[in-house]
Amino acid sequence: MTPTTSSSESEISPQQSGERERRAVDVPQSSRVAAIDVGSNAIRYIVAAVSDSGAYVVLESERLAVRLGRDVFTRERRLTEPTMRAGVLALTQIRRRIDDLGIAHYRAAATSAVRESRNGGEFVERIRRESGIHLETISGSEEARLVWIAVKERLDLGDQRWLTMDLGGGSVEISVVSAQGIHWSESHTLGSVRLLQALEEDRVGVDRTDYAELLARYAHVLKAPHAISEWKPSGTIATGGNIESLAWLAGAKPDAKGVSRLAVADLRKIIGQLGALSYDERVERLGLRVDRADVILPAAVVYDRIAELASADEIIVPVVGVKEGLVLDLADELRNFSAHSDRREQEIRAAVVTLGRRYQFDEAHGQQVARLSLALFDQLAALHGLEARDRNLLLAGAFLHDIGQFISYRGHHKHSMYLIEHSELPGLSPTDIQLVALLARYHRRAEPKSTHFGYSDLEEADRDRVRKLSAVLRVADALDREHVSRVLALDAKVEDDSVVLRLETRGSLTLEEWALRKKGRMFESTFNRPLRLETEPRRLEAEVSNV
Repeated sequence: MTPTTSSSESEISPQQSGERERRAVDVPQSSRVAAIDVGSNAIRYIVAAVSDSGAYVVLESERLAVRLGRDVFTRERRLTEPTMRAGVLALTQIRRRIDDLGIAHYRAAATSAVRESRNGGEFVERIRRESGIHLETISGSEEARLVWIAVKERLDLGDQRWLTMDLGGGSVEISVVSAQGIHWSESHTLGSVRLLQALEEDRVGVDRTDYAELLARYAHVLKAPHAISEWKPSGTIATGGNIESLAWLAGAKPDAKGVSRLAVADLRKIIGQLGALSYDERVERLGLRVDRADVILPAAVVYDRIAELASADEIIVPVVGVKEGLVLDLADELRNFSAHSDRREQEIRAAVVTLGRRYQFDEAHGQQVARLSLALFDQLAALHGLEARDRNLLLAGAFLHDIGQFISYRGHHKHSMYLIEHSELPGLSPTDIQLVALLARYHRRAEPKSTHFGYSDLEEADRDRVRKLSAVLRVADALDREHVSRVLALDAKVEDDSVVLRLETRGSLTLEEWALRKKGRMFESTFNRPLRLETEPRRLEAEVSNV
């Protein structure tokens, strides 16, 4: 899906502050979608018209200078009442505009400021109640996924791997990507607003000449991730309003698609220039927006640090970000839901395999348990009544249920839970990740109890979801008890008030049958139906030739 036009939102020309860009394009309302990015430094939204071919045209774009991170990235870690009012007002205005345009499909995502604030949930609920907008709090890995979607549509990534860095007000997401997906990603709490807040608290007595040096010391906490040496990216790509403004300051000329190339040497010159100017001088002499002039130097230092770690000579600036990713993802879902679901599954599959390999998991066993779990889920849909989203949770849980063995086999189900809940997985929300962690927790030993940590905090609907998916996962895991993939095919049906599993197998399933008698009890009690096993050995060519 390739955009036919690009909206700068006053990022390429920072002297313009907050005005709305509109394009008078005669398009049907049914083709319009909207994306809202509730960031730490500003709230942005775009309205786009999507064609049947997948191209989109930006009809309207606006950036509202509401700095949520000003409150959150302090010791209080809370949104104050004035800031919440400003956020509600901005989103109410956006909702009114969306309604005026007759847009039925939108997606609104909140990033690190809302994600980390102690009263972020209260803010999200207030937005829903007062503006009618459903605001989704996304993880750093989901930010990285959305940026990847936007980047791969703006740039031809070819068959190479690239380092991407998306710097916002609260965090920076560093990833290794290709046209096929995200191979590795980390989110670091080193955003421009957060860094500015930390320095404002610490810089008492520090004069302006020492400020850039102090920034560099803060940014130096970023170390060279193993992924850079492992994947050897062929280039470095950066997204975010600050890198767009830095490219503009350096005089980088955009190509026909609006893509600029910023030499790292020029970036370092700009850092020196910015460090020598006061805030007022940056606004007056350089024409920076008032809400950009303070955060641009911290951002520049972080970009420079990552470029240094990557040994990059230049940074590619595609002028896209989270909001463009939101538009593309939403449009893809609306155009072809089935294909979109398949792509999301592949993205999640790639993410969980990458995480599993980090903890040296038995990949073949994870693959087999995932295959059997999804077969059970699909064939018993009428019995469990779960949704497509739940299928992806089961996929992730099936792949990752044993990663806790990296720590210790004893109690590895609890270790798996800990590792998963402290990880980020592109395509899964923080709530989703918590549910996946619980699936791993309950793939063996004790069944869910209302007193268990993590499970006790869930709403009743999510408890039911965890219990049903864990029951399915236990059956699939039992059917690969020896980790040798003896079950070649599975057919599951409800017959005479029981669930019959007809298996095509390679060799004897003596140990698997024993495991199923133990681990199948949770399935039988959850669905109130006994399990029956029917096996039919398959004589493979290799086996026949050895007779």
